[in-house]
Amino acid sequence: MLRLTWVQPEDLIGHELRQARLDGRDASAVAARWRAAGGSEAPPRAGASVRPAAPALRRLAEDLLDELALLPDPSADAEPTDLVRIRALCPDWPAPRPGARVSPARLEAAWLGRAVGCLLGKPVEKLPLTGIRLLGRAAGNWPPTGYFSALGVPGELLAAYPWNRRSAPTSLAENIDGMPEDDDLNYPLLGLLLLQRHGSTFTTADVARVWLDELPPGRTFTAERVALRNLLSGVEPPHTARHRNPFREWIGALIRADVHGWTRPGDPGAAAEQAHRDATLTHTSAGVHAAMFAAAVIATAAGGRHDVHACLRSGLAVVPPGSRLARAVRHAVRLATAHDDFDTVVDELHAVHSPAHHWVHAVPNTALIAAALTHADGDFTGSVSRAVSGGWDTDSNGATVGGVAGLLAGSPAALPEHWTAPLKNRLATSVGDFDGTGFDVLAHLTLREATRPCPSPT
Repeated sequence: MLRLTWVQPEDLIGHELRQARLDGRDASAVAARWRAAGGSEAPPRAGASVRPAAPALRRLAEDLLDELALLPDPSADAEPTDLVRIRALCPDWPAPRPGARVSPARLEAAWLGRAVGCLLGKPVEKLPLTGIRLLGRAAGNWPPTGYFSALGVPGELLAAYPWNRRSAPTSLAENIDGMPEDDDLNYPLLGLLLLQRHGSTFTTADVARVWLDELPPGRTFTAERVALRNLLSGVEPPHTARHRNPFREWIGALIRADVHGWTRPGDPGAAAEQAHRDATLTHTSAGVHAAMFAAAVIATAAGGRHDVHACLRSGLAVVPPGSRLARAVRHAVRLATAHDDFDTVVDELHAVHSPAHHWVHAVPNTALIAAALTHADGDFTGSVSRAVSGGWDTDSNGATVGGVAGLLAGSPAALPEHWTAPLKNRLATSVGDFDGTGFDVLAHLTLREATRPCPSPT
């Protein structure tokens, strides 16, 4: 039978109980009722449990999800979702750099870098950290300085740690033929459509309209799939981010942030505000903060004249300093500065974050992104290698880090050819009319939005 992932109530409840613990909400009574009724924990890595719940258990899950939503959230004051409240907590909100411009070459490098990092991470997505390390070492590619390959890897190791089933046929080195479709590239394309149709003053409702017009539901996951379901059920934004959505602090909004940074070069504050309007369709709190952080980092890099460390400081300037995300990023940067061996950094990050967080949660993944960029000093190969070698959401982290490092590199010619040549300047996607589009074309389309005059504030 069909088991639709990421929306079954009996699967959502376990994730919501975990999110309640992160928020500091006391959900012990709800958890006890769920267990007493025979309810199970959330699937650890997949989007749906193996067997469907009985009708009565499913109805109970729906009731408990609604009950959990009513519990007081003690983290709300330090970690607001509302932009006005976020800005009030950020004393060093960044000002724009006058005259900052971004070149088509820099934007092409950003698109290419995002694709490279995503492609590197695709075959090992969902694998545990131990498996990623063993596969890389068995192929003589650790830390990875090229795409993963099955050549030379013992069969028993592949049986113990199989590649991502959907990705391996198009993302292992021996199989790559252009950039295959991935949500980490689909969302920048949707962001480009959003800006083309509505400009930089778009609303969250405009984001919803573009998604309903252009985004196949089967190409969505976690918070994005729940938000689409909510829209189709008549739930209005921003309530789409909260209604029975335990994934609202996961990484989905962060992977949509690049286009907002690319089109606001040198203006990290404005990029963060755009990312906020996009993110609040699907996310709250740390999920929104992660998107704002990424957009500000990317906008600073797009404007040139800054090293990666200044870019990361701009990102932190738009996140409430007392939030979980800000604390995690600061800790990751300290670790990356203190240790020469990046595996040591990764081990410490996993020890701190893995016990409490799902592998797609925004907090640990954003911390890993910051650590990878810091430790590699923004170098392209070093950055994408570290991001993917750290596990968790490997393709998304590789994509974000690759986009930033591509901007810092400044042009496609500055990216090593062994990374970019297999992409063949061709992107596969189910979004709009972009299938088969070249990264050079995407750069020029992005530049058009970056240079479109912004309306004067009223």
